[in-house]
Amino acid sequence: MKSLLIVIDLQSNFINDNTNMIPDKVNKLLQSKRFDNVIFTKFINDQNSSFYKILGYKGCIEEKDREIVIDTGNCKVIEKRPYTAYNDELVKYIKDNNINTIYLCGIDTDACVLKTALDLFENNYDVKVIEDCSMSHSGKEYHDWAIMMLQKLIGKQNIIKVFN
Repeated sequence: MKSLLIVIDLQSNFINDNTNMIPDKVNKLLQSKRFDNVIFTKFINDQNSSFYKILGYKGCIEEKDREIVIDTGNCKVIEKRPYTAYNDELVKYIKDNNINTIYLCGIDTDACVLKTALDLFENNYDVKVIEDCSMSHSGKEYHDWAIMMLQKLIGKQNIIKVFN
């Protein structure tokens, strides 16, 4: 049984007063060496995206805003343009590495973490969201709402805390 931790979008653009505690928590989680494999995702935005054209979101266009704020070491980094990290590259990685359980953490609980968790769940993966290593840059109320929805949609037993 092998596990995978996916650290979602821990990028400079998403670090603010609401999320500034998450990099230290994720570093502590990585130092625990409890996962067989670790992947980081990096959100890429551009002027042709729906995020830019419809939502007016201009973050993660410049490289400085896309930088992952902790050392990724030798871990794989998957670039993504939609909310979800679920794509052919991830599916191949999971298969090639015989992954049984996938853990998610990062930013934003109410967007990319939520969408990735739902996509993995709907495709029959054993997925767990690490609540205390995730947050929304929009605030705790968005994070709490997402956790409540995830408990309903993927099961309370699949929302875990590692530090509390």
